[in-house]
Amino acid sequence: MSTMTFTPAAISPVTALASNFKIFLREARHEFVRLSRTRSFAFSVIGFPVAFYLFFGLIMNRSEHIGSLSVAKYMLASYSVFGMVGASLFGVGVALSSELSAGWLELKRASPMPPLAYLLAKCTSAMAFGAIIVSILTVMSIAIGHVSLTLPEFARMMALTIVGVIPFACMGMTLGLFIPANAAPGFTNMIYLPMSFLGGLWVPIVFLPKSLQQFAVLMPTYHLAQLALGIFGYASSGSKLSHWTGLLGFALLMLGIGAIAFRRREQNS
Repeated sequence: MSTMTFTPAAISPVTALASNFKIFLREARHEFVRLSRTRSFAFSVIGFPVAFYLFFGLIMNRSEHIGSLSVAKYMLASYSVFGMVGASLFGVGVALSSELSAGWLELKRASPMPPLAYLLAKCTSAMAFGAIIVSILTVMSIAIGHVSLTLPEFARMMALTIVGVIPFACMGMTLGLFIPANAAPGFTNMIYLPMSFLGGLWVPIVFLPKSLQQFAVLMPTYHLAQLALGIFGYASSGSKLSHWTGLLGFALLMLGIGAIAFRRREQNS
């Protein structure tokens, strides 16, 4: 009596890619909805840059000009970067630390979901929050500060938001692998706030002491801020290539440290 054996049909690369892409989209949507419903996250990540820009960029300096420089427009760029960085560090780093502590990552890895989809979903969610922050600040700058902003300038700001989130999402991933969940928010703020100040996000970089201006070039926030300011013609120093190179180097450094931390975590588990 002969027996018949059945072998599963081979899945084409295109079908596998389409399936993985659907999984990524579903995970990204769930991540965005989850963070949106977490009021402490949504209010702080969106509220901080909005409140700072309202008080320091609009109420106190709405009509201020330094030469041909509009303070309200200058701070639109800098506080937009402030919002992008916050969405990345808290949306990726603090969330990852919390989920590692709760064992949620192990459950995700036991599922058929591709591992990369998990991190890409968090990065995409950070991009979405960054875009929301930039949009809100732009509306405020036009409605309250009477800032003149062209459609191409806004489009370039949104494009920069999408790309600019990536290096800080890599940083957030690395922090999430190192920091315990109960210490993650405080520790992240201890990095986020000084890095924002030293990068010239709160006050124009030319107002900082000379020693801090020289130190600022080491900050990834400085390079992203200069690219944002360059959209309005306000960049103070350095070429676009040097700023992109600085951000790329920072992202690769964070990815390298994160990969080492992840391997050690796997070996110890």
